[in-house]
Amino acid sequence: MDIESIRIRAAEDADQAAVVALWEACGLTRPHNDPATDLHFARRGATSDVLVADRDGRIVAAAMVGHDGHRGAVYYVAVDPALRGLGRLIMQAAEDWLLARGVWKLNLMVRRDNEAVKGFYTMLGYGEDEVSVLSKRLQPMPHVIVRA
Repeated sequence: MDIESIRIRAAEDADQAAVVALWEACGLTRPHNDPATDLHFARRGATSDVLVADRDGRIVAAAMVGHDGHRGAVYYVAVDPALRGLGRLIMQAAEDWLLARGVWKLNLMVRRDNEAVKGFYTMLGYGEDEVSVLSKRLQPMPHVIVRA
């Protein structure tokens, strides 16, 4: 694969359908989270974005990245199944995005049963911390934009 022909950039409005389709093809979406809403929410934030790998006008990888002022996070990491070698590239782009903003640590959540992906992240230098992730839904539907 010719990495030289791939351009990493921030997602644009016109990329929404392709990014969501890639997330769906990679099995990352869940019925309780609307991926288009998640993408819009990340792109409009001052401390978050969605990065894409563009190859000749086609989205071949994507990752949602952001930070809370203390630690960074990456979600929805997806690579076209035919181009698995791009996982390292999109993760490096996410790490570079965070480093450029002074973020020194990245937290990454992986579903417990996703052993193959855990192996990939271990290969990239990620390890498990001695923490539990707790969550609470604050609204019945995540990321609902309330208009006054």
